[in-house]
Amino acid sequence: MDDYEAIRQLKARYCRTMDTKDWAGMRALFTDDVVIDSSESGGSIVAGADEFMTFLTAALDGVVTVHHGHTPEIELTSETTARGIWAMEDNLRWPNGTELRGYGHYHESYRKVGDHWLIERSKLTRLRMDSTTP
Repeated sequence: MDDYEAIRQLKARYCRTMDTKDWAGMRALFTDDVVIDSSESGGSIVAGADEFMTFLTAALDGVVTVHHGHTPEIELTSETTARGIWAMEDNLRWPNGTELRGYGHYHESYRKVGDHWLIERSKLTRLRMDSTTP
């Protein structure tokens, strides 16, 4: 498998493990020093894979999610580094019936560790968010 396909599969696993709440599988997708930045979409910046997983499992407790990544723009910047931009759509539904549908982009950088590409930085920007409350 070439590097471009490996990065596309990495992002597909990110969406699947998020939505199925496979937290161990999701943790395996990040470098230990990953930085996740959702500050431009109403969130925060979390540094460290374990710290992000602690944040995420609490934030999504009981929330049904659907994440889609589309039209990747992937650039290999060296044999072991790459960056990409993904159009995204997510749908979230909380136990009380509140729903959020968001549209935007993931801006990411990747690092190849051994034979595996990992996410080392991800920044979520949103173009639009639609929410409904029961």
